[in-house]
Amino acid sequence: MRQENIRLPRDAMWLLQTLHAAGYSAYVVGGCVRDSLLGRQPGDWDICTSARPDQMRSLFADQQLILTGEKHGTVGVVLHGKPYEITTYRLDGTYRDHRHPDKVCFVQDLAADLARRDFTINAMAYAPGEGIVDLHGGRKDLAAGIIRCVGNPTARFAEDALRILRALRFAARLNFTLEAETEAAALAAKDTLQTVSAERIYAELDGLLAAPGAGHTLAQYGEILSGAVPEIGPCIGCTQPGRWHCYDVWQHTAAAVAALDARGQDTRGARVLCWATFLHDIAKPLCRSVGPDGAAHFKGHNQRGAVVARTILRRLKAPSYLIDGAVGLIGIHDAPLPTGDAAILKCLNRYGAIFLRRLCALKYADLDAHAHTPEVAFRRQDVTTFETRMAELAKTGCYTMRQLAVNGADLMEAGLPAGPAVGRLLHELLGAVMEGRVPNERDALLEEARRRMREP
Repeated sequence: MRQENIRLPRDAMWLLQTLHAAGYSAYVVGGCVRDSLLGRQPGDWDICTSARPDQMRSLFADQQLILTGEKHGTVGVVLHGKPYEITTYRLDGTYRDHRHPDKVCFVQDLAADLARRDFTINAMAYAPGEGIVDLHGGRKDLAAGIIRCVGNPTARFAEDALRILRALRFAARLNFTLEAETEAAALAAKDTLQTVSAERIYAELDGLLAAPGAGHTLAQYGEILSGAVPEIGPCIGCTQPGRWHCYDVWQHTAAAVAALDARGQDTRGARVLCWATFLHDIAKPLCRSVGPDGAAHFKGHNQRGAVVARTILRRLKAPSYLIDGAVGLIGIHDAPLPTGDAAILKCLNRYGAIFLRRLCALKYADLDAHAHTPEVAFRRQDVTTFETRMAELAKTGCYTMRQLAVNGADLMEAGLPAGPAVGRLLHELLGAVMEGRVPNERDALLEEARRRMREP
């Protein structure tokens, strides 16, 4: 961890100095202090202060203000296009909905404000000249790699059930583990996650899955996560005896998430892959059978998994591109890959190169979470062979109508009447090119078109 003299952005320093000059106490607080101590660049610099919202409005009247959180004590001040949230020290009232306090009470005491926060690593404040204010052992827990609730964890999770998922997201992001009492309280309260809005559950899970320690966190805390996604429950302990697997379904899923390599993907592609890997075997418990040799079989888990995944993602109100992308991958993730140029070109025609690159990434992650056997290694090599040739054909091959050396106008000029027959013939010509029966050359294609037009 780095030294306690935190270097603040100029605008954050100006806000603190302005509040101090007006007679108020003020500190940067929460995640920015945590990340600074970890040597990470904070994304946001939040400030807490003894000033009330009306006093902040007056003090920063010359600046652009955001007042949507004013009733909870938060005033946003926009400096150089960046918003800074400044919040009055406060105590939260009761949480009848397990998410929002029924009311807040403004106080003058920083200690009381820090005591209401979720985790010790987020309950530290800092001001230049005063240093770190750490009343709950946040620095010690940072050094130990622990997520620990401030105060009584049962009470913290009863106040806000979403904190259960926040704890797991922080664990995945920082490669931390939950402190024993915090873990026990989260497990006991997991069903209260059903009171949280779908959008917030989705956002926390999305952040968790994108974090570097996602696989390890899934492996450790699957039962807790089942409070947010009940379909996880049957995967835990669902064994897969046979020559392919060394984990149960859930531990295999966690290992696949850990193995996923989303480098080279854009933001949407990485998100699609994270969720597809997370849910790729979600229907295995529904499809499980055991053969005479004692080996487990999961016939149809691809297709059924796509249906279950769509149900889950719709329930979580995930964006439509994510639903379609992840479900499409899950539906064929365990299917054999085509061999031979004609079959690969037809695959490119049906799915596109972007989808197929994602499919290969999912297959690698899936196979890397299998047993390390020659059979698995052989399948992985099949993926590499397919991916290499598919990438070449995606650049040089003809697999879409627009890549054909002729178009509809050419066919009509050759004598084909306008109408649906034009599209049908173009489709037939594309098939002939992909199968290697006709070269993608204008003269050859027109000759083939005329021959087909002469056929009865």
